[in-house]
Amino acid sequence: MTVIQSTYFDARGPDCTEETLRLALARAEALGVRDILVATTRGETGARAAELFQGYNLVVVTHSTGFARPDFQELTDEHRAAIEARGACILTAQHAFGGVGRAVRKKLDTYQVDEIMAYTLRTLGQGVKVAVEIALMAADAGLVRTDREAIAIGGTGRGADTALVLTPANAQTFFDLRIHEIICKPRLTREGGDE
Repeated sequence: MTVIQSTYFDARGPDCTEETLRLALARAEALGVRDILVATTRGETGARAAELFQGYNLVVVTHSTGFARPDFQELTDEHRAAIEARGACILTAQHAFGGVGRAVRKKLDTYQVDEIMAYTLRTLGQGVKVAVEIALMAADAGLVRTDREAIAIGGTGRGADTALVLTPANAQTFFDLRIHEIICKPRLTREGGDE
């Protein structure tokens, strides 16, 4: 039997970013995983990951354009240049758990299956939801394979606080996705969870 330790943070968000990336890199090296997925909003986390994961198939997944406001991309030009200069790929696409279903909720005030799935994953933490979501998005874009393990890194608000070893799936075959390990994540409190 192999014993694998997970790290549980008392905090969440940006204060955990460096340790999350360090733990993810160590686990990638130990397992020989070459596909790394990381969520980023403005690009700080993506740029830092691009420094650490040089030589890996690093996919930096942004918010969709228009997420914050119409026609606006939150990833800054400066961070985009830094990420691309280090050879990482940037993926900007519809969110797997928040595309047309979110439009239905906003217009008709009712939830659709994709957002219900997102809320279910959030019972494990916002970062778990994000990590699973970016794995679906990257697989749908053909940037990672669905027949080998990857490490997906997400967070709560800003920064990174969650890292999973998983086998990605396409969104249409969501239930084939497998979470093999929780490398790290925030410990959720009884009073509340994540955003």
